[in-house]
Amino acid sequence: MTHALIVIDVQNDFCPGGALAVPEGDAIIAGINGMMKQADAVILTQDWHPAGHSSFASSHPDQAPYSVIKMAYGPQVLWPDHCIQGSNGAAFHPDLDQSCADLIIRKGYNPAIDSYSAFFENDHITPTGLEGYLRSRDITRLTIVGLALDFCVHFSAVDAARLGFDVTVRQDLCRAIDLDGSLDDALTAMRSAGVSLG
Repeated sequence: MTHALIVIDVQNDFCPGGALAVPEGDAIIAGINGMMKQADAVILTQDWHPAGHSSFASSHPDQAPYSVIKMAYGPQVLWPDHCIQGSNGAAFHPDLDQSCADLIIRKGYNPAIDSYSAFFENDHITPTGLEGYLRSRDITRLTIVGLALDFCVHFSAVDAARLGFDVTVRQDLCRAIDLDGSLDDALTAMRSAGVSLG
């Protein structure tokens, strides 16, 4: 059974000092680097938004950051501007070992739709191409780590399980935002989808 490590969004804007910092987001990096040599493939994902993205609160003058609005594809949290293409905030954290990466998947670059999952945009239909890459390499087992546990890790893990992959999320190598109970909701959803929580 071929195994891939999926490293979700370990970027400057999600680490302390960043525009959308996840508490202790940088504390997981050494552990993630240590896992890379154990995997048959390492895939890094990168949030990659154009300026003025529709998921930014600044694009909706009547809305505050972290409020939720209805988009054509469903509810959408409005975030502070973050991970803007080509910015230092969008860059991988300098301590993350990129030398082992077989593939980098950029997501969230469509200005009209956000993309939490490494597999699909938030319409749950438009693919990123990751599934095809994994299947072409006969990869069936995934370990998912990174930021943030209750958003991009959660949606990636649930999608992977629904696509038939054997999925483990290493909670010790993730950190969460925990927005209005989002962490408990995410853990419940992952368990219900058949994700193993390590």
